[in-house]
Amino acid sequence: MSRHPSVKWAQRFDVLFITIDLPDAQDVKLKLEPEGKFFFSATIGAEKIPYEIDIDLYDKVDVNESKASIGLRNICYLVKKAEDKWWSRLLKQEGKPPVFLKVDWDKWVDEDEEQDKKPGNDMDFGDVDFSKLNMGGGEGFDADAAGEDDVSLEDSDTEEEENVEQAPSSSGKPDAKASLAAASGGGEPGEKA
Repeated sequence: MSRHPSVKWAQRFDVLFITIDLPDAQDVKLKLEPEGKFFFSATIGAEKIPYEIDIDLYDKVDVNESKASIGLRNICYLVKKAEDKWWSRLLKQEGKPPVFLKVDWDKWVDEDEEQDKKPGNDMDFGDVDFSKLNMGGGEGFDADAAGEDDVSLEDSDTEEEENVEQAPSSSGKPDAKASLAAASGGGEPGEKA
């Protein structure tokens, strides 16, 4: 009797990721049929312990565009769907999936996340020279002068913070509101200057 290896899966709009976790697999056989029939078998160890998976995928697949990669720790299968659409589940059969079948959360993307791709991420800007669009950062920009302004702003912020911490209230404890008003040139909050 064959055992079942651990299988993880995830999907995108157009493909499935099926990962079979089986370290040091030998005699690996993979078979994928256009109707969605997926068969895997392999053996491990000196005893040649057999492992097997025979499942019916939810819908039809494109066998010619699907690819397999057999590694030392796992076997990865990138299955191209025949129709570009989201599947409600991996298997054709309804109900609880087999215990060896798990979701691959490392590769999982929700349907709404994939559809919400920000437009423009895959845009090809080709020969556009952004320096000619006059969007700033071009001629007349003095990086040294900008750096000096940043230093003086940091110093003034530090002085205001010190004034806020040092202003005591009538009770003898530091009063942040009174200190803030004093630092900004005003008196008590609500009092006109």
